Parts: sequence; structure tokens; C-alpha cells
Amino acid sequence: MNYLLEGDRSNRLLFRKLVPSDYHLWLPFHEDPRSSENWIGESLEPELACCQWFSKAFYRYENNLGGLNALIDNKTGDLIGQCGLLLQTVDGNKEVEIGYSILPSHWNEGYATEAAIKCKTHAFEKLHIKSLISIIHINNIASRQVALKIGMYWEKTTIYDGNPVAVFRIFR
Repeated sequence: MNYLLEGDRSNRLLFRKLVPSDYHLWLPFHEDPRSSENWIGESLEPELACCQWFSKAFYRYENNLGGLNALIDNKTGDLIGQCGLLLQTVDGNKEVEIGYSILPSHWNEGYATEAAIKCKTHAFEKLHIKSLISIIHINNIASRQVALKIGMYWEKTTIYDGNPVAVFRIFR
């Protein structure tokens, strides 16, 4: 099953795979300390964190584990953020997650919600997935708000990758 939304569009965004040249466009995400306040995983220097982010993304692409799509502004062609469907294991259960991250310069503009809705629709209508989750650090209020806006509910709190997280869920 292909979990990527490559070539799909929402009202303001084009979804495409990340490419190596996106690294420098995505680096500001890791350079902004607010991006890592509620980070899942260890805190790293921005360049190393960005490099690991891209390595994980390309590994997911190559192994059909879903992945984050680059979100490109339909009008300007600028990279806005990333969003996609990812295969995850939470508390021993295999799940499909809607993951999203937006460059700080575009926070509070509705891009995460718009992209997450597109992923939800794609997963339910084209892939016939029965339920989706989002794994969100318990202190990440902005990401929790996105999950709620797309119709998810707080299912449980657990530990994921050594961090306390809320698992939000929605059923088809």
C-alpha cells in the first residue's frame, strides 16, 4: 500500500516527497528552539537533528513505511511544512499515524489542519484504513488542537520513544 500523497493537492498545498535539496529549507525548523520544546526523542544540534529527520524520511520512503510529504505552497512554491501517513507501533500495536510539522514562520496559519484533513480523507477514502492516530507530546497544545480540529479524540496517554505522549484517534 502506498501511504504517500505524492502529487495530491489541498486548497493551498501541494504534497510531494522530500528531496535532499529540501534540507536547507527545513533546517530553520530545527534551529527554532520552540520546535523542540515538546520534542519526541533526544535533543540534538540543529544540523544533526535535520540530518536524522531526512534519513528517517528516506528510510520510510524506501521501505514503504509511509512518510511525511513536503507541503509546498500552491502559489509561491515555498516549503511550508511536512505532513503524511506513517506506519507506527504504539504499545505493541501497529497503527497508521497522521504526522505533521510546520515551519515556525508559518505557524497559526491553518496549514497543519488543512494538510491533516487531506491525509485523513486520503486514508479513509482511498486506502480504506479503519482508524488513524496522532502521537503528540502531552505538552504540545498546538498539535493537540490540530488533532481535535480534524475530529480526533484523546484516547490515552502512554510512553513513546521515552516521552509522555497523548494518542489521539479517529475512526472512519
